[in-house]
Amino acid sequence: MGRHAEQSGGDWALSLRRPPRPDLSGQAAATKLITAGRPDISKDPYVNPPIARASTILFPSVGALDAAGAAPDQGLYYGRRGTPTHWALEDALTAMEPDAAGCRLCPSGVAAITTSLLAVLSAGDELLITDSAYEPSRVFADNMLAKQGITTRYFDPRIGADIASFITPATKAILLESPGSLTFELHDLPAITKVAKAHGITTLIDNTWATPLRLQPLALGVDISIQSATKYIGGHSDLLMGVITATAEHLPRVAKMQRLLGQTVGADDAALALRGLRTLALRLDRHEASGLDVARWLEAHPLVHAVLHPALESHPDHDIYRRDFTGSTGLFAVAFKHGTRADLATVLDSLHHFGLGFSWGGIESLSLPVGFRGNRSAVTPDWPGPLVRFNIGLEDPADLIADLKAGLDRWPAS
Repeated sequence: MGRHAEQSGGDWALSLRRPPRPDLSGQAAATKLITAGRPDISKDPYVNPPIARASTILFPSVGALDAAGAAPDQGLYYGRRGTPTHWALEDALTAMEPDAAGCRLCPSGVAAITTSLLAVLSAGDELLITDSAYEPSRVFADNMLAKQGITTRYFDPRIGADIASFITPATKAILLESPGSLTFELHDLPAITKVAKAHGITTLIDNTWATPLRLQPLALGVDISIQSATKYIGGHSDLLMGVITATAEHLPRVAKMQRLLGQTVGADDAALALRGLRTLALRLDRHEASGLDVARWLEAHPLVHAVLHPALESHPDHDIYRRDFTGSTGLFAVAFKHGTRADLATVLDSLHHFGLGFSWGGIESLSLPVGFRGNRSAVTPDWPGPLVRFNIGLEDPADLIADLKAGLDRWPAS
């Protein structure tokens, strides 16, 4: 007889099942970030959940194996379906959005977007995408989805309720992003989701810029909310991860597609993301304050045509920002009055506190010259000069402004 054969399968499964999420509805968002996903101290004395690295889960008996297999997502079964480390992160992320039934983790933000789209679309369907969407979302739609017989059309991000004019009997999903990548337009989310619900259409949003601390899209009618945890959740530019949060109606489809595609993340990355999540409220406050300081300084600079930041009063969608958002973050773009990419290089190559690189949301400030490369089709961006995206990190904003001033002083004369 095996060492643990005396323990019944039911008892074993019960002892290692996923614990229920506690009700945190009475807590403020910043408090939830600290308390959600914490171990039950009556069973586990660690302040943070231990990192459970596991592929194989051992069972004491065939009965225990069968009992776990009857409900593989309710407890330990196989590493790809999660360990207590993953559960803690998922529970904490779910707590950030009171209208969410749960969330699923993917190895990157792009993987979260593509998994979500595959979960809600089938051959013959049509997808509507905001023209300001993250470029990999467009690439996936125009290539992989097209090969599966799914049509994609792009719409003006400021379309609002007029999205109704785009809808056909084949339209099954709308992919949103507010603010939009690179150009920072805001959607009228309540207007769009109202139309979508009237037609039985699923709405998805990339909410990476705002996070649920600044915008809660599910409360505004969106069905599936996606974040690149690579950005603000991780917060330190040292992990890749995507998060899909969904309502009770849509979570089962998302979870099924995640399993079918074998999407998973390592326990160490889950632990890093959970650690980053604990300080998210503090970091976002600093990103927001410093971002606005730098944005307002740039807005007054004689070389600047416009600063594309929704929290600025000059932004065309500022009224929507004030209605739907509780704050901003540290990412925005600047359109210059004139110049070339070579002129930008003269400035950006000389900066000390702004690295040149992709991604954003980390503690360090970044700059990125923007090239659209034909990835707009409904609305053509039109500025007199080049565009630069800035990620404002956690440095002192006075140092960042001094750095930018010295760099812009090098701008070649017209």
